[in-house]
Amino acid sequence: MATTDRPPAPGPARYPRQATRLALAHALSAAERGLAVIPLSRTKLPALRSPHRDQRDGPRCHGECGRPGHGVYDASTDPARIRALFDAAPWATGYGIACGLPPHHLIGIDLDTKTGTDSTTALRELALNHLFTIPPTIVVITPSGGRHLWLTGPPDVVVPNSAGRLAPGIDIRGAGGYLVGPGSRTDLGRYTTAPGTDHLAPAPCPRSLLRLLLPPPPRTRNPAAGAASATGAHGRGLVQFVLAAHAGQRNTRLFWAACRAYEDGIGEALTDALVQAAVHTGLTDREARSTVASAARMSRRPTE
Repeated sequence: MATTDRPPAPGPARYPRQATRLALAHALSAAERGLAVIPLSRTKLPALRSPHRDQRDGPRCHGECGRPGHGVYDASTDPARIRALFDAAPWATGYGIACGLPPHHLIGIDLDTKTGTDSTTALRELALNHLFTIPPTIVVITPSGGRHLWLTGPPDVVVPNSAGRLAPGIDIRGAGGYLVGPGSRTDLGRYTTAPGTDHLAPAPCPRSLLRLLLPPPPRTRNPAAGAASATGAHGRGLVQFVLAAHAGQRNTRLFWAACRAYEDGIGEALTDALVQAAVHTGLTDREARSTVASAARMSRRPTE
């Protein structure tokens, strides 16, 4: 039996052309806002099958071959390209929005409604425990009653996809993932924008939440333990002082501790431990090293 690059021709009742035209219209509207899109089938999967589905060996292609059918790697904001993708998939009834791409670097917080989970309460508890609030942003209601919260991330941060890692019922759509766009129709129903949010732009992801979305750093020695081995109990105390910093006092505590370390002649030996402690509290490596360098210049005794 011959095979083709697309499913058997669907009947008009099951795949109404109107649904495809509406999906294309919504996809083009999203592209005008800078969101890269792909056509989706009624099962929420990419509508176009991979041109390499029979290829078992060789490097994985992410669209370098120039043919469609590479899932989220086909995503585009170019109207001509989008129309061509939908022309190749006349059975498409929805569209997907690629996450992690410029200019928005979209992050999707998927609050599911699986039996036995209360993802909304779980997110609220995370917000209370980690001191963040979800700003006003686009919210998409799924056919099952779940919600997709749209946030944006920094351009130099790659947020991975995850399922249930943050909390039961909370899935994350990051780089390499996609969100079903509002206006899409699936077997379960239609995706819609929550009232009062369709005019909003995706809001920046709160910094505390962003840290939770990133994979844990490689295991390293405890900053205080490393300081103790290099500089003794005094160095450990200075590192613990930095580790106890809260938002608004991180730079101040780091600068004070670094000044004390350099005045006591252990600044060089303690620098890496102080920087590691400051990064643990939320500063970037660059910010922390700049602060320590300032302390070193301030504490340097004038030569005679």
